[in-house]
Amino acid sequence: MKLITFRHADETRIGAIATESERVLDLSGPLSKAGLGHAASCMRTFLETGDAGLKVARQALAGLQDADSGNDQTYSPDDIELRAPVSHPNKIFCLAGNYQDHIEEGGRKMEAQDKETPRVFMKPPSTTVTAPGEPILIPPVARSVDWEGELAVVIGRAAKGVSAEEALEYVAGYTIMNDVSERKLLIKSRSESRPQDQWFDWLNGKWLDTFAPQGPWLVTADEVSDPQDLYISTYVNGERRQHNNSGQMLYPVNMIIEYISAIITLEPGDLISTGTISGVGATTGEFLKPGDQVEISITGLGTLKNPVAESQA
Repeated sequence: MKLITFRHADETRIGAIATESERVLDLSGPLSKAGLGHAASCMRTFLETGDAGLKVARQALAGLQDADSGNDQTYSPDDIELRAPVSHPNKIFCLAGNYQDHIEEGGRKMEAQDKETPRVFMKPPSTTVTAPGEPILIPPVARSVDWEGELAVVIGRAAKGVSAEEALEYVAGYTIMNDVSERKLLIKSRSESRPQDQWFDWLNGKWLDTFAPQGPWLVTADEVSDPQDLYISTYVNGERRQHNNSGQMLYPVNMIIEYISAIITLEPGDLISTGTISGVGATTGEFLKPGDQVEISITGLGTLKNPVAESQA
């Protein structure tokens, strides 16, 4: 099932996409009838309803062909505005160096420690999340903005201290994220750059506004038989720059969830972007510029498209 967040007539709603007709079903009516009307406009809140909300969505989709479904509100995809599927996550986690080919394209040989513990960092959820079709903004402090096509995991229920064996039971579904990165961030000059200074420059370069495009929809976990067998491709201005399979992750999805949930409680709607593959712009020194178009496609999850534009601040 494809779940979306969309806007129509200045209202934000949760919807589902009918497989055959590709029409968008507004779930606000069915959710209200089921006593879950509070979850009709926010994916995070919808996911907090657990199996109850998913059951309503599946039944509403199945009922579209029924004679009694005339009251269900549907729209053509052309008549709605897609938003990021999880527009207001509580947390966004990302992984650095989760593919050997990406480690090595940066000029470093993989070491034993690369396979021992994942490197997890976070992005500010309220200012980095960007909808399909919205621009990735390049601010004045940015000099080398790069693309990173990634598989993103959406958590479906609270998880704390879960094992790798049970971890996928806590996944609501999957989407696409672009872990946009400023590679040479240096806001103020300094006398020298120590290793820890350079590390924070790298980390802060992940935090710029609009640097977490997400979408186009959330595909529920039951439709992704194996998250470690998905092809990821990134295109810049129509040219393929990245291509690999998620099976090449050093830390698969279940191990990532085990690791993070040992530290912090994962909540419904939390996003985990699982790291990028080789083919980033830093390898060739080619970076994003205003007017560019970035597209990321993942098997079964669709294509996330975002233009690039200049920001004045």
